Amino acid sequence: MQAYRNDLIQFLELEAVNQAELIDVNHLTIRRYLAWLKEKGYSRRSIARKLSATRSFLFFLRKEGLVEDGRWTGVARPKLEKTLPRFLYQHEVLALLEAPDTRSALGFRDRTLLELIYASGLRVSELVSLQFSSLQLEERLVKVYGKGNKERLVPMGTVASGLIKEYLEKIRPVLAGKNNDGRIYTKLFLNKHGRPLSDRGVRYIFRKYIQQVSHKEGISPHSLRHSFATHLLEGGADLRVVQEMLGHVSISTTQIYTHITREHLSEVYHSAFPRK
Repeated sequence: MQAYRNDLIQFLELEAVNQAELIDVNHLTIRRYLAWLKEKGYSRRSIARKLSATRSFLFFLRKEGLVEDGRWTGVARPKLEKTLPRFLYQHEVLALLEAPDTRSALGFRDRTLLELIYASGLRVSELVSLQFSSLQLEERLVKVYGKGNKERLVPMGTVASGLIKEYLEKIRPVLAGKNNDGRIYTKLFLNKHGRPLSDRGVRYIFRKYIQQVSHKEGISPHSLRHSFATHLLEGGADLRVVQEMLGHVSISTTQIYTHITREHLSEVYHSAFPRK
């Protein structure tokens, strides 16, 4: 919401338009704004977002009768760059998962949540929303509510399910005992104070361990989700199955990982084939 507000303020300040002049906004006004954004070095993705915010604002004004027509609607959205998701190779994932010291309660919790993100391809928001009722440990399944509150069942590996069982039996009660606010929480993962672990908390945990094992730039908890999908496809998983496990609405969103696997195949070929 704040980003949307900032985009609108930027547009209005640049054009120095007042309520009366908004009636005169047209495609040239928008194109001038887009040219200025490009000159300032904004990425295509940022420009597209700012254009979307501005157009939504103008549509609202037209609905309210403050703008007469949509002469600005014909301006095309910038074509976005196709960037490949950042992911970790299998040996890098293994190093990350083995980084926490599982002799401590917090270290065991950290190992468990990192394993679960990778084993089931969860978003951080999905991870911190998990409840006791989300788990079907005997079937090694986890119920996830993704974007749009859409429910899906995702498998988890034997390592992840084993860690979760031990976490629930030995570790979570220790963390829950540190809670002094008198409330009983049903979220799966707790922080050091015995309260539900936050999105920010997971990102802090991830950053702590990834810095110990990798110097790659731009790696985040979401990179484990990307790694999950990439490694499944490299192992021969069907694209539609991966789409379902990731909770993607469109198959085209999942298809980007096929580009990664092709890149991986090419890299392996050029490093291993004797006739370079």
